[in-house]
Amino acid sequence: MKIAYISTYPPRQCGIATFNQNLVKAISGNFQNQTLEDSSYVIALNNIEGGEELVYPPEVKFVVGQNVNEDYIKAANYINSSDVDACILQHEFGIYAGDNGIFVWPFINRIKVPIISILHTILDDPSFIQKYIIKKIVKVSSKIVVMSKKGVSILTEVYNVPRHKIQIIEHGVPDLEVPENNPVRELPALKGKKILLTFGLISRGKGLETVIKALPAITKEHPEAVYVILGNTHPGILKHSGEEYRDYLKDLAEELNVSDHLVFIKRYVEEAELIQYLGAADIYVTPYPNEAQITSGTLSYAVGAGAAVVSTPYWHAKELLDNNRGAYFGFKDEVGLANVVNDLLSKPDKLKQIKQNAYNYGKQIRWPKIGKAFIKVIKKSIEEAVEHDASVFPIIDRSALPDLSLNYIKRMTDDTGIFQHAKYGIPNRNEGYCIDDNSRALITALMAYKETASIESLEMIPVYMSYIHHMHLENGNFRNFLSFDRRFLDEEGSDDSFGRTIWSLGFLVNNAPNKHYADFGRQLFQDSIQHFSKLTHIRGIANTIIGITYFLRSCPGDERVNSELNNLINKLVASYQSASDSNWHWFENHLTYDNGILPLALYHAAEITEDDQLVTIADEALKHLENLTFTSGTINPVGNNGWYFKDTNKMALYDQQAIDVMAMVLMYYQAFIVTKESKHLETMFNCHLWFLGQNSLQLPIYDSESKGCGDGLQSNGVNKNQGAESTLAYLLSHLTVIKAIEYDQKLIGTMKEKVLMYQ
Repeated sequence: MKIAYISTYPPRQCGIATFNQNLVKAISGNFQNQTLEDSSYVIALNNIEGGEELVYPPEVKFVVGQNVNEDYIKAANYINSSDVDACILQHEFGIYAGDNGIFVWPFINRIKVPIISILHTILDDPSFIQKYIIKKIVKVSSKIVVMSKKGVSILTEVYNVPRHKIQIIEHGVPDLEVPENNPVRELPALKGKKILLTFGLISRGKGLETVIKALPAITKEHPEAVYVILGNTHPGILKHSGEEYRDYLKDLAEELNVSDHLVFIKRYVEEAELIQYLGAADIYVTPYPNEAQITSGTLSYAVGAGAAVVSTPYWHAKELLDNNRGAYFGFKDEVGLANVVNDLLSKPDKLKQIKQNAYNYGKQIRWPKIGKAFIKVIKKSIEEAVEHDASVFPIIDRSALPDLSLNYIKRMTDDTGIFQHAKYGIPNRNEGYCIDDNSRALITALMAYKETASIESLEMIPVYMSYIHHMHLENGNFRNFLSFDRRFLDEEGSDDSFGRTIWSLGFLVNNAPNKHYADFGRQLFQDSIQHFSKLTHIRGIANTIIGITYFLRSCPGDERVNSELNNLINKLVASYQSASDSNWHWFENHLTYDNGILPLALYHAAEITEDDQLVTIADEALKHLENLTFTSGTINPVGNNGWYFKDTNKMALYDQQAIDVMAMVLMYYQAFIVTKESKHLETMFNCHLWFLGQNSLQLPIYDSESKGCGDGLQSNGVNKNQGAESTLAYLLSHLTVIKAIEYDQKLIGTMKEKVLMYQ
């Protein structure tokens, strides 16, 4: 059995790095016939920015630059091409890049072997993005390992993780004994002293000032007492704040006149030496200032070494120090701490008993035994994965989709129509309404009603129909913009807005929930045909083609409409033939916005006309767009901040727009409908995941709290405004994916039949 470990790793000075190294050795040590290199390798996360790179030991086979997105993809590919049977992922929000370490998600989502994830931090009140990340990790993991019972309860209650997926394995401790002649006791600063000790990377969150504040009362009764703080300042703190916290502690000790009782040992010590310090300590102190500490490696080490621990009652401490394996004092309670310490130092028998209890328990959690426990979990995960491989899995993972909700667009809609823009998630009435959004909203409400039969979607349909009717002109065109006080803001709309409106009317005719709505749509559609021949812009033409194809599904014998369809198809094909060449398979000499609409229109037209030439052109254009906008399975749509021009060969990455992604979702779906190639469903789903965080910044555009969608992906993050266009684009994409699931299930049935045939 061979295992890949994903984590920080020594020589990087980090508690998780040390944990992972110990785990690697503990698991490998249980394989008697395998060397460490035979049984494992490490993917190390490196946060070095400039300067000298860390020199890693031979078991580290791949180094990920923490902030280099491409490295994560390369690492996943490395794992997939290797001979490992499983991966162990160490998770702490801060060791991965992106907002709260979101870069971890697309990374592990690509890994094809079973993943066992170890959660070092589990928040009981997570932010949306923190909860999102943990749920994503749970989704792709075979098992989730936590180190305390509290971790189990939080995961099941807050994150809704199934209990069977969670395994408790305690934090391991070194398999070492304190030497009888402990050299630490002979150090000049400690000889003959009663030693209070804290070790680990120093930062404000550790609460060390509480111990210093308790020293005057402790040294009054025990003048030989000293408080030893062992360890370097946390590298992240050192980078941004220097030794500010350590200096604060020194100043505090001087102010309280206990400087002579405070000893800083400012260095990183190896485990063998650490055990000596823990064995020399009369009392080990963990003064964390709040209870939200799910795991503490330093606490585990102290118990493992048989130290008498005095601690605040944070989550891990309450479990590990149970049954008289330690003593407690209140959070930020220096008086309580002094009382407990003075009591124990005055009662050596009591102190000795606590140490013995801790030592006895510590023998049960030494690393070799912890390694054995992990091996059981790994073997179980591999066995379950083999069973799963014998089955056929869907292309589309419905569990990755948030529940469908129309709450946001309902809030954006009044009795006139849907508001065009929002300030954050609040409708911006100053910007009024537009027919583009009301047309999209009509399609969305119709699709939602077909999927859910909900009353709210049914009630919204006539609102959007009424807006479209109100904006209709005698010449067949439509106005676009209307102010909040219902004043027309333009004389005529654009070709784009016309095309989107025709799309919605054709869709209404084909999907109306009753005859009256269908008749309404048919009449308005017929009244607009006179404008078809006046269209010159290809996206307006493409949108109109799509609307016509929906209309013809219900009225296939309408010769006038069929004739108009052929005319518009010819215009779109002529544009393609004019602009394309052997290296450029596109309709223009540039890619701008809503690009997927163009091949989408030809796929729709091909379905109606059964013209193979249209499929050929659509396939070429789809492949061209795909080659430009996909990187390692992640879509990067052409950015609106510069677009992409044939002659420059440079593509703007940002501002990425939701409608561009929606268009590609629809394009791949229709490509599947026409070609029946299942690869299009997979790519369609990958496009949709852009909304949920699988994008260049690894940030969710869709907000599961508001149920709205941000107005694009910018270089510095998500545009927090949630206009109608973006939210409707998300919903149309979501509803299309739901439609595709039906076909996905049919494919699974076919594949299972084939499997049975050959068994």
